[in-house]
Amino acid sequence: MNEIIVGNMKIEIRNAKQEDLDGIAHLESVCFPPEEAATRDSFKRRINTFPESFFVAEAEGRIIGVVNGCMTNSPVIFDEMFHDDTTHLPNGENQAIFGLLVDPNHQRKGIAEKLLNHIIELSRERGKKAVILTCKEKLIHYYAKFGFENLGVSGSTHGGAKWYDMVLKLK
Repeated sequence: MNEIIVGNMKIEIRNAKQEDLDGIAHLESVCFPPEEAATRDSFKRRINTFPESFFVAEAEGRIIGVVNGCMTNSPVIFDEMFHDDTTHLPNGENQAIFGLLVDPNHQRKGIAEKLLNHIIELSRERGKKAVILTCKEKLIHYYAKFGFENLGVSGSTHGGAKWYDMVLKLK
C-alpha cells in the first residue's frame, strides 16, 4: 500500500481486490472504446491470476486509476496474453502492462505517473529485466518520458487498433 497526496486529494495505491471489480470495469469502459476494453470477467481472472501486479488508485472510496499486467518471458505483448491466463509466468523476466488508466475527471494530475512508477519500481525490486507495454502512437512520447523505447509497430491487433511495442529495460 502506498499513500500519496495529489492536489488536496489523498490517494491510496494498493493491490486490487475482487470487491473492486465494478469500479475497475466502469473505469475501463470510460477510458477505452468497447472493442479495446477488457471485460469484468477478464479483470476477475487477472486479479486471481496476477494479484501481485494489479493495482488500483483509490480516493474517497472510489477507484480512480488502474495499472495491471502479467509477467512473461516474452520481449513484447502479444494478443493471447489478454485472454489466456496461462501466458502469465509468475517468475517471468519481464513485467507486462496491459492497461494504465485514470478516470477522465482526475487526468493530468500525476496519477498515471504515480501508478506507472509504482509498477516500475516493484519490477526493479523483483529483479525483472524489463517492463513492456503497447500504446497508440499519440502516447509514445508520454512513455518515452519514463525511459521506454519505441520498438516500432506491434504485432498486436487488439481491438483492431494500431499499437506500438514499448520497452523499459531495467537491467
